[in-house]
Amino acid sequence: MGSGGTSCADRYRAAMSSVRAAVLFGGRSSEHSISCISGAAVWQTLLDAGYEVLPIALTPAAGMVRYDGSPSDLRAEPLPIVDSGGAEVVIPSDPSTGGVVIDGRIEPVDVVFPVLHGPWGEDGTIQGLLELAGLPYVGSGVLASALCMDKITLKTVLRAAGIAVADWVAIDSRAWSTNRNEVLAAIAELGPVVFVKPSRAGSSMGITRVDSERDGEQGLVSAIEVARTHDPRVIVEASVEGAREIECGVRQTSQGSIDASVCAEIVVKEGFDFYDFDAKYVADGAELVVPADVASHVSQEVRDLAQRCFIEAGCEGLARVDFFITHDSIVVNELNTMPGFTPISMFPRMWQESGVSYTDLVVDLVQQAISRPTGLR
Repeated sequence: MGSGGTSCADRYRAAMSSVRAAVLFGGRSSEHSISCISGAAVWQTLLDAGYEVLPIALTPAAGMVRYDGSPSDLRAEPLPIVDSGGAEVVIPSDPSTGGVVIDGRIEPVDVVFPVLHGPWGEDGTIQGLLELAGLPYVGSGVLASALCMDKITLKTVLRAAGIAVADWVAIDSRAWSTNRNEVLAAIAELGPVVFVKPSRAGSSMGITRVDSERDGEQGLVSAIEVARTHDPRVIVEASVEGAREIECGVRQTSQGSIDASVCAEIVVKEGFDFYDFDAKYVADGAELVVPADVASHVSQEVRDLAQRCFIEAGCEGLARVDFFITHDSIVVNELNTMPGFTPISMFPRMWQESGVSYTDLVVDLVQQAISRPTGLR
């Protein structure tokens, strides 16, 4: 899995002195802070690899500013928030500009690494803006980004491709306001335990595990209302009881291959119902086991399926594919087109165990983006 010999970073270091990479982080979504932490890690890595870096922060209020701090400033607090900064940044719609506009001046940019998680960043919106600007960027394009962000639509596409996913009920505002009884009846068919999720959110924001025997109908209704505070589109999924949570990283290399990492497992600690936001980022509620202790044939099946999901969804650059595995089934949970990207995040850890260092991972993704044209492809 690793290339051996000279690293990607070493091969590209000499040439990178003239390459300027813009790192976008922050954003309007509830994953703003996680994006800042990921962005700081990518930023520092590119600096160390010899790139010139232009850090651009997207504030929660939808501003776009040049960030005048350092990567370490974004790691000073457990959950940083960038609500102001330096000069306003504008990404123009004219592809002949060749960069971004700051204080009325054009600042050249060769490639963009949008380390953005969640809506208004990972969902095709920023990707569309970068396509208009003609700026090469790391990660999936508009369609795949939007598709993988929306759990309802992704499940529909994967099931049509013959890939196993858990049963679900989709709820939009119209159905919830006019056909609530029918919606609740459909959910009852999923089984006694379900997960209620915003269709277009990440980092387990707004997710509730509902046990009908314990929580009753009111508990279900409350969970749906919580999810709706994050997204008017809500998905209710049947629980895959007794399943192990297994993940696999997929990356598209600068040489054109689509590779899958070793598998990893999330083991939720006692006291947590599932791998929610607190378990992930606040209370140390889970153990991340890399590589996962699974049979070699199961690992290979997961890796093959992760690559297939990547291709079926039209992904580019990178994705993390999440699975539920039982003794007799492998079910796809979701695809993340811009997973957490600190050195200790699951995606880089899986690649580290696969023989690809964090630096080589970042540098090769940037090189792959530079070599890929923008526009229809």
